[in-house]
Amino acid sequence: MSRTALRICPLCEATCGLTLTVEGTRVTGARGDRDDVFSKGFICPKGASFGAVDGDPDRLRTPLVRRDGELCEATWEEAFDAVAAGIRGVVDRHGANSVGVVLGNPNVHTMAGALYPPVLLAGLGTRSVFTASTVDQMPKHVSSGLLYGDANAIPVPDLDHTDHLLLIGANPLESNGSLCTAPDFPGKLKALKARGGTLTVIDPRRTRTARLADRHIAIRPGADALLLAAVAYVLFEEDLVDTGELTSHLQGLDELRAAVQDFTPEAVADACDVDAGVTRALARELAAAPTAAVYGRIGSCTVPHGTLASWLVDVLNILTGNLDRPGGALFPQAATDRTPRPAGPSHGFALGRWHSRVSRHPEAKGELPLSALAEEIDTATAEGEPVRALIAVAANPVLSAPDGDRLDKALGSLDFMVSVDPYLNETSRHAHVVLPPPPPSQSPHHDFAFNTLAVRNQVRYTRPAVPLEPGRMAETEILARLILAATGMHGADPSAVDDLVIGQTLGKAVKDAHSPVHGREPGELTAELAGDTGPERRLDMMLRLGPYGDGFGVRPDGLSLTKLLAHPHGIDLGPLESRLPQPLKTRSGKVELLPQPLADDLPRLREALRHRADGLVLVGRRHLRSNNSWMHNVPALTGGTNRCTLQIHPEDAERLGLTDGAAVRVKGAGGEVVTETEVTDGVRPGVVSLPHGWGHDRPGTRLSHALKDPGVNVNQLLDGSLLDPLSGNAVLNGIPVKLAAVAAL
Repeated sequence: MSRTALRICPLCEATCGLTLTVEGTRVTGARGDRDDVFSKGFICPKGASFGAVDGDPDRLRTPLVRRDGELCEATWEEAFDAVAAGIRGVVDRHGANSVGVVLGNPNVHTMAGALYPPVLLAGLGTRSVFTASTVDQMPKHVSSGLLYGDANAIPVPDLDHTDHLLLIGANPLESNGSLCTAPDFPGKLKALKARGGTLTVIDPRRTRTARLADRHIAIRPGADALLLAAVAYVLFEEDLVDTGELTSHLQGLDELRAAVQDFTPEAVADACDVDAGVTRALARELAAAPTAAVYGRIGSCTVPHGTLASWLVDVLNILTGNLDRPGGALFPQAATDRTPRPAGPSHGFALGRWHSRVSRHPEAKGELPLSALAEEIDTATAEGEPVRALIAVAANPVLSAPDGDRLDKALGSLDFMVSVDPYLNETSRHAHVVLPPPPPSQSPHHDFAFNTLAVRNQVRYTRPAVPLEPGRMAETEILARLILAATGMHGADPSAVDDLVIGQTLGKAVKDAHSPVHGREPGELTAELAGDTGPERRLDMMLRLGPYGDGFGVRPDGLSLTKLLAHPHGIDLGPLESRLPQPLKTRSGKVELLPQPLADDLPRLREALRHRADGLVLVGRRHLRSNNSWMHNVPALTGGTNRCTLQIHPEDAERLGLTDGAAVRVKGAGGEVVTETEVTDGVRPGVVSLPHGWGHDRPGTRLSHALKDPGVNVNQLLDGSLLDPLSGNAVLNGIPVKLAAVAAL
């Protein structure tokens, strides 16, 4: 007998609602939930393949513990005993910073990944923290922190109402959106055009998104900040700046004008390969549009001036008066955000509070560059201990970080490693203990992070669609037990972690004059919490304290878990609205247009006007049926056009003697790979493209389908030395490479 169950899709940032078909304990089908208040039935190939992802036979079912050099199945008790002995032994001998923590991208797609890693980091007290953010989005966090005082205050384009959308380094028809949570992004772009709006795409590839655009500008990779600075120059030069209602919230407009004076359209034209007339037209079109939004993503983050490019995206929205207004770029308000506080000067945002031990990279948002992980393990210095133990949660840095070969060797030298991962992959194969979470159908879901980036305010929660199988452990309990084992509390009840967080949160809330529970007793509030589990009680607490919450009875019509459970398709909280100055946490209480760290980095951008690398440069690419390295073990999501090939323009292919399907050697500063040539005019001359997340050919993994067509690891072409200095983000795009034809594969 089959039944249906609702589930929010965890396979990309669109967070679409799904209706699952379940037979027994097996998910046999998935379709879009037409009643979902946010996605309204939209589904992509990943969501449609939910059952295949969920039921992948290569998923680990029991913990693994290394014995005599081999990973063997073990009980949960044995696994956590080993974790406690391994981690605490390293801490006792070498100190907290000798334990590294790596958090991968999938953490933001699960409740457990949102709720427990912050507690782990606080309990360990380590500064050796590395995440996927520094191979992806850290420049946006840093620029937002410097502009607004809050690294998580990221405005998103008001897709449903804008008249002009300019995308740079973004391909949402393939990614479904990133740092902009929007189910059916393709449909929203088509609706923009249908209502007479304009879509402009800046990308060195003629992507699916670019083919939809009214104007496609094939920029030279890595020149994003130069082009955006030139657009800002034109806005000033032609008296097109109109900050409107933003004016009273801005600081540093005159300084900004002076800062971009060197970046004329004519000065940047050669470096960008964009005609000066086109740049001026971009500026005029932005200024003339009734409403407009500029949106940049990974292509503009993973370049040498990623933070400057991310800053200039917001600068253009500000100069045209489109920040914080409907149809422009707005700050979402998630249901689990903290209680809004009155606007005014705050603590601001700081960079470089500590540095990495070897290369002295400054921290950003509490993290060190993932590119530095290998050297922090394998290099001795006089300053501090190297990383001797590693906790990897949903992370595969051997494929996602530069120079995977070096990191692969470094991981093999660790005293101890624990990996929370459903697969034995290129990274977890090095672990001394592997803790496998259950498949997503057996886990609850609420999007803590993505709702802070959503293009419409809403709230949804789904309980597990399938009961936890015997022998499985909930991901939330796995991480709670990991916290206890790693912080010297091994053996305590895992509910103690949730109780601790609840107690601390409510203890602070009752002392906060701006909180709806100010002056009340924490114990009384704790007793009111609803939910069958610790994570549900924490969600209820956050909802009730949040901007739409009932305030524990203060606002009877407000949100709570009980109310949310009564609305299984979610609750619509309305369109995005203007919120300034409330989101600002700068020391001045204003948008600080030219913070000193950005001003100090501008000479490096000016230097880029005078230097242009000759030869071919490399960019990555994304496919609709993939998300980093997650899904290459699912047959339905690989094959066809989702292949690991080197795309090259016909002119470059002819010049180098390469033909479609031929083997080609690609060489970069970090190494070389051999892959298949794909000749296409979808990339501009001078540019080649390899997708990210492939390279599943290392021994000791259990990824049977991925091994059949492993592809190559594009990050092996990097040596890890190229970083955006402000954010520590790896430079993954615009990398010089050399090609050579080789014998047939």
